[in-house]
Amino acid sequence: MQSNLSLSDKIAVVIGGTSGIGRALSLGLAEAGADVVPSGRRLANIDAVAVEIEAMGRRTLRKTSNIGNRESLQQLATATLEQFERIDILVNCAAKITRVPTLEMEEKDWQDIIDTNLTGTFRACQVFGKQMVKQGAGRIINVASLNAFVALTEVAAYAASKAAVVSLTRSLAVEWSKKGVLVNAIAPGVFRTALNANLLDNTERGRELLMRTPVGRFGRAEELIGAAVFLASDAASFTTGQVIVVDGGFLASGVNQ
Repeated sequence: MQSNLSLSDKIAVVIGGTSGIGRALSLGLAEAGADVVPSGRRLANIDAVAVEIEAMGRRTLRKTSNIGNRESLQQLATATLEQFERIDILVNCAAKITRVPTLEMEEKDWQDIIDTNLTGTFRACQVFGKQMVKQGAGRIINVASLNAFVALTEVAAYAASKAAVVSLTRSLAVEWSKKGVLVNAIAPGVFRTALNANLLDNTERGRELLMRTPVGRFGRAEELIGAAVFLASDAASFTTGQVIVVDGGFLASGVNQ
């Protein structure tokens, strides 16, 4: 069983893999044995994560990309293939969120979130999925959200985009699984990151989110690694079109007090 969960000799690309949850997953996949290419828009952030990956004895590649630009994703895929000759795992972690009352939201801001979270995921799946289908093997792990299943006030665009990522995941699984490419998603609950720490710790919204989480605390980014390693590994060879929710019990929660 341990060998089934090993990612030794696998090549992984993590889009949005240099900060927050993406960084944790990049390092977690490397710890499980994979050579990992963490990518994003800022080379300095890529280099910082690459140094940690190399310290584990894994190989990596320093190459920027922009989820909103198909050509940059294609260049990342090409560079990865030139160095490693194949791509076994793709993790789509790049996303953005803006809180604003829906009646006040500008259409351009709505479209920006949809383009990043949904269309960006689609772009990456297309670019890297093409190579995986050619190989006859691959694993794609999209990062959805708790917000795909329950509404949080004033983040309608984010919720819509993540619900659509769940649907996209299932559609691609139906199309590509017979070709050897398994497509699944992870839906994180409420996880503390550098970007949301103040909101979680110092606002009524944060207190409500904590109250609705039966475990009684917010998630730590490294607690998503197990789900990602499983979905990327041979242990998940009959798992496709699924969403693993890692939320401390949030979706199961009714009255907590």
